[in-house]
Amino acid sequence: MSTFLENQNWRYATKKFDATKKITTEDLSTLKEAIRLSASSYGLQPYKILIVENPELRAQLLGAAYGQSQVVDASHLIVFANEINFGEEGIVNFGKNISETREIPLESIQGYVEYMKSNIVSLPEETRNIWSAKQTYLALGNLLNVAAELKIDATPMEGFVPSQVNEILGLDKLGLNASLIATLGYRHEEDATQHYKKVRKSNEDLFITL
Repeated sequence: MSTFLENQNWRYATKKFDATKKITTEDLSTLKEAIRLSASSYGLQPYKILIVENPELRAQLLGAAYGQSQVVDASHLIVFANEINFGEEGIVNFGKNISETREIPLESIQGYVEYMKSNIVSLPEETRNIWSAKQTYLALGNLLNVAAELKIDATPMEGFVPSQVNEILGLDKLGLNASLIATLGYRHEEDATQHYKKVRKSNEDLFITL
């Protein structure tokens, strides 16, 4: 079995973190880079990533997350926030980034920029917001995989009230919406769930070959 698969079997959604253990600056940089390098539709990354270190903010977020202790006990709290009504401005900025990064004239990719605009800007706002929220799940996947490689525990969380998180962190004013939360750190020795066997569908129940 490859090391990657071994680490996937090792990881689980940690229920209780050891609040005394902290992620190193070096490992945090690696985790951030994993998120930054994540795949996204067209490469647009229509989201922002908030790293919430302030204890008072995290205490406020505890209520918005139905009292889940990971929010305050984990070493780091990550909030994935999709951009609301992502559209032409974001696409134009992405085009400029392509031009600067690859050192090519902006005019040479203008057709691609217009193609993205035609496919995204024309969508209803609600559809665009659902689309941008889905992109954060791709970034979360990268984070979970790299965390496992570093033997850092992680808990992906959908169990929170987005409107409350938005208010506490002032996301509404930034044109953002909390779509996912992830807590990172190290499992507490008293977390019994670390000893549970991983339950997944069998190959026969999961895969369909056509």
